[in-house]
Amino acid sequence: MRLLIDAGNTRVKWQLMDGSITVLEGVGALDSDPFANLSDVGGKISRVAVSTVASEARRCELAEALSCYTPVPPCFYWSEVERAGLVNAYEDHGKMGADRWHAMYGAWTRHRGGFAVVDAGSAITIDYVGAGGKHLGGYILPGRRMMLRSLRNDAARIGFEDHRSDAGEPGASTTECVHHGLFWLWQSIADRIHHDCSAQAIGRVLVTGGDASGILAAGLEAEHLPDLVLQGLAAIDAEAVGRS
Repeated sequence: MRLLIDAGNTRVKWQLMDGSITVLEGVGALDSDPFANLSDVGGKISRVAVSTVASEARRCELAEALSCYTPVPPCFYWSEVERAGLVNAYEDHGKMGADRWHAMYGAWTRHRGGFAVVDAGSAITIDYVGAGGKHLGGYILPGRRMMLRSLRNDAARIGFEDHRSDAGEPGASTTECVHHGLFWLWQSIADRIHHDCSAQAIGRVLVTGGDASGILAAGLEAEHLPDLVLQGLAAIDAEAVGRS
């Protein structure tokens, strides 16, 4: 069986696959032992593939946590110049987060045509790919938790309660002003994505990430694929096995 891992800045998401069948899956913070459910099946793991944007120190912590459940060393995959017709726009491809590349490749394996990928996680990343597979570039924006943390920590005398809102009208309390303002920003992001796709003749938007439901509620017209990064990672790892 193959273990696929998407390790972000704040959480670890994984799937244990037997061929194309998901046997187990989990998500959690690295500090909370997100792999505990693997305790009974670790001996059956034959391969571990990882996509991560975490720091080197956190990457080492991840490898150490995995070693408690399987002796199989993890194979880390990073962004690339090109793969199967998908071409990276970055001059220095190594500076692109692996999750962005793997999400784009997951989309490319599903739709060999123009698309936008929106990953609403700790940061919101938006990437556009033309019909011929050329990455047209993208955007990186602070995500929901990052925005709220910045307001709470860096702005004097702004106190607000935790609250999720699908409303964008002007707020009548500080809590409403903050959360409605965040939703208002998401609405603006959704509108800009639709505008960009129209201008670039891109007909499909795919969204993933822990806050995907929020940006969909704000009006983004997109296909929701929660496991898009893992799907791209799985395809790349399968290709690597096929060449070995």
